[in-house]
Amino acid sequence: MELTDTLKDFMETGGDWERKATSLAGVSIIRLPATKNRPASLAIDVNPVNEAGLPMKKKGIMIMNAAELAAFRALFTSEKMDGLLSALETVLPERKAAAKAKKSDVLQI
Repeated sequence: MELTDTLKDFMETGGDWERKATSLAGVSIIRLPATKNRPASLAIDVNPVNEAGLPMKKKGIMIMNAAELAAFRALFTSEKMDGLLSALETVLPERKAAAKAKKSDVLQI
């Protein structure tokens, strides 16, 4: 089944807030429920995973169109963002490294 066909099927048959994993680690598709002003839609959820394959954040970033993706790319590649993060790291107390989760048996394809 082609990607667009799979997405159309997910849009029609998926439940509200249902999440569909992708082969790209840290990226999934979420079916957003209909509202009074718009029909049900899909969004890309980006939440990078750590070495154990667990999400790094409780919530990821939802991207719904190319303009949003371009805006995030521009922010993430900004030199000012690098400077801000460096300053933030000097002010924040050090965090202990998160405990590493045991690696479960993963079927390598």
